[in-house]
Amino acid sequence: MAGQYFEYQFFIEMLILTSSIFMHLVRKNSSIVVLYMVQSFLVVLLLVLSSIHRLSAALLAVIVLTFLVKVVIAPVFFFGLIKKNRLKFSVSTYLNVPVTLVVLTALVAVAHSHFFTSFTAIITRGPDTLFLCIASILISFFLIINRKGALSQMIGVLSLENSIVAFASMAGLEQTPGLQLGIVFDILVWTVIAVVFVSMIYRQYGSLDVTAMRHLKE
Repeated sequence: MAGQYFEYQFFIEMLILTSSIFMHLVRKNSSIVVLYMVQSFLVVLLLVLSSIHRLSAALLAVIVLTFLVKVVIAPVFFFGLIKKNRLKFSVSTYLNVPVTLVVLTALVAVAHSHFFTSFTAIITRGPDTLFLCIASILISFFLIINRKGALSQMIGVLSLENSIVAFASMAGLEQTPGLQLGIVFDILVWTVIAVVFVSMIYRQYGSLDVTAMRHLKE
């Protein structure tokens, strides 16, 4: 039964990595928010599978709150921002699609290289799963760097957090329910503040392109 759960976890982590890759390829703001919703739901499933043998009322509360914040509340804020400011399409990236795909391939290769062997040695069974988690972390971090749109960069930060949670879950790094609740609360507060701040910037300057903002003067 434990081996079956591990196979499910491996498959879910594959989907998380896939969602991180597709975030680089979509152009609509609504599409990247949907991908974040899917990714967050997969992370919640991963948390369920990793804690199913030690599930308690506190852990169940953490999982439910994680689902509400990441899959429901945060996307509602993002969709509201898109609708309110009519952000139908995201801004461009620094690299075009072919070059982006080359970089993504290189990041996956780096994640599977000897540079991260010490991390994968944390678990003896299925180290390839941690390789997938590391690849997701690198790809999410690259999303923050490559996108010019502030909204896409916000999603990149949250995707990076999802990837780190997946890594901790697959590595068996246990955290207290209180710490997990604190992290979820921080994500909620950060999302609310970020959405309000970005909305104010768009109303003031009519753009969320960070390259254009560099030239703004008071």
